[in-house]
Amino acid sequence: MTDIITEIAHFNAGRDPERLAMKYASMRTSAFVFLRGTCHLFYTQLPEGGVLDGIPQTWICGDMHLENFGSYKADNRLIYFDINDFDEACLAPCLVELARLLASVLVAADGLHVSRAEALALCHTAIDAYSAALRFGKARWIEEELAVGMVRELFDALHGRTRVDHLNRRTDLKGKKRTLKVDGKKALPVDNETRAAVTTFMSAFAASEPDPAFYKMIDVARRIAGTGSLGVDRYVILAEGKGSPDGNYLLDLKEALPSSVAPHVKTTQPVWGTEAQRVVAVQQRAQAVSQAFLHAVEFAGKPYVLRSLQPSEDRVALANWNGKLSRLESVVNNMAELSAWSQLRSGGRQGSAIADELIAFGSRTDWQIPLIQLAVQCETQVEADWRVYSEAYDRGAFGATAKG
Repeated sequence: MTDIITEIAHFNAGRDPERLAMKYASMRTSAFVFLRGTCHLFYTQLPEGGVLDGIPQTWICGDMHLENFGSYKADNRLIYFDINDFDEACLAPCLVELARLLASVLVAADGLHVSRAEALALCHTAIDAYSAALRFGKARWIEEELAVGMVRELFDALHGRTRVDHLNRRTDLKGKKRTLKVDGKKALPVDNETRAAVTTFMSAFAASEPDPAFYKMIDVARRIAGTGSLGVDRYVILAEGKGSPDGNYLLDLKEALPSSVAPHVKTTQPVWGTEAQRVVAVQQRAQAVSQAFLHAVEFAGKPYVLRSLQPSEDRVALANWNGKLSRLESVVNNMAELSAWSQLRSGGRQGSAIADELIAFGSRTDWQIPLIQLAVQCETQVEADWRVYSEAYDRGAFGATAKG
C-alpha cells in the first residue's frame, strides 16, 4: 500500500496544488478515472516478458484508453476523429498500446453497464480490427463520410455547434470584447506576473509567424482539463484570431514533461531536442492530419506545446451505447484501427518497424489470446490499486476530507 501511495505522490510532486487536488478527487470516483490518472503506475506494474517480447517496435501515444480519442479540426480545416493525446508518446513494443486500450475497456465496463462477457467480446473484436488494419498495410483515417454509429453521431453533432458557440461557452462578451470565463470548472485565474509572462511569450511567438496579429493575446487563464495531466502547468489563451469578437480563437499552452512510459519499455529511445518536440513530432507522424496551430515552443525556459483548444464535447459519449453492443463495438474497433493506422503511418521512423514487419505481425494469431490475458491481468492490478488509493484518499493521505 505504501509503495503505491508513495509512487503516486512522488509522480505528482510539484504540480499546481489547486488543480492537483481536483485530480486526486476525480481519481477517487472510479477505477477507470484512476486508470486515466495513473498512466505512470500502469507501466510501472506492467508485467515484463511474455507477449510483449520479440514483437515490432512502434511509436505509440503512450496513454491509450477509451477517452483518448476525439474529433478535432486539423490544420487543413477539415475535421477528423483520431487519437488526440501524445504527452506520453514513445517508442515501444506495438502491443503495449493495445494492452492499455483493452485494459481500459475491462476497467470501464462496470461504469458503462457492460457485462463481463460483453467486455471480453469487445476485446476480441478490437484485436480482430487491429490485426486486420495491420494486415491491410495502409494507414487510413476516419472522417465524416466514413464514420458510422456513435462516431458518426459525434460528427453530426458538430454541425450544430459553431466556433462562436465554443467561444460563448468559454468567454464572456461585453460589447465587442471577450474575456475568459474563470469558473473554477474549466479555468482558474492567473496572477499578474504570470499574465505578463504569457503576454510576453505570445508577442515573441507571434512575431515569428506569418500573421502576427492572429496571435495577439486578449486574455489568459489556467486551464482545467483531462485527468492525468491535471496540475501540469497549462493555460487557455484567448487570441485575436481573425478579429474581435467572433473571429477570436482559443489556444492551449501546456508544459511538456518527459514520457512516464519510456522508462518502463525495453526500447532505446531517440534523443529529442526538447520534450515538446517529441510530443509534436510523434503527433504529426501518427495522426492523418495534424491538429490546428500545433507547435513545439519554449516558455519560461521550459518546453511547451501550443495548439488549438478543442471542446470537451468533441468526444464520443460512450454511455449512449443504449444497450446495443454493436454500437459500442463499432467505436472500440475504430479505436483499435486508429492505433494500427498510427503505427503504420509512423513506421520506419527513428527505429520503428517498417510496414512489412507490421503486416507480417498482423497476420499472426499466436499473440492474440495472450494479449487478452495480459489485459485481464492489468485490469485486476488497476482495480486493486484503486481500492488501495481510495482507502488512502478517504483517510486524508492526499489532503482530502474523509468520504466514509
